[in-house]
Amino acid sequence: MRRTRLSMVDVGSKPVTQREAVAEGYVRLSREVLRAVIGRRLPKGDALAAAELAGIQAAKRVSELVPLCHQVPLDSVEVELAPSHGALRIVAAARARSQTGVEMEALAAVMAAALTVYDMTKGLDRGATIDGVCLLEKRGGESGEYVRASPGARRRGRAK
Repeated sequence: MRRTRLSMVDVGSKPVTQREAVAEGYVRLSREVLRAVIGRRLPKGDALAAAELAGIQAAKRVSELVPLCHQVPLDSVEVELAPSHGALRIVAAARARSQTGVEMEALAAVMAAALTVYDMTKGLDRGATIDGVCLLEKRGGESGEYVRASPGARRRGRAK
């Protein structure tokens, strides 16, 4: 039987640099429930405030959830939720001075915020979905800068 060996990447020799990552995702809800979320009129309370807090908390604890992820001392985490094209768009930004990137922290923030919205609305909209979770951009480190091409730019063959 072949065993797969897992290991955490050794970042000990990497320089400490400023790192930043931004991720996004969407929670698709019925029009009525989306209005209730934006109007802060859900039976469970303010989903926007709860989701923002859940996202920040998840970013701080991502190394406990993802087995090979380094624990990163974050300088800041911002989570914003706003309606967009009939859905709730979640954008999270994570920043740190570290030897490794903060992409996982930004992505975890989006996912936890989305799950919190889902939890707070599931009694009203069983058809809610979470989708489009992706890294939008990252800066810092040896691999440099990454900016995801916008959907329109990809169709036109250009980057964002």
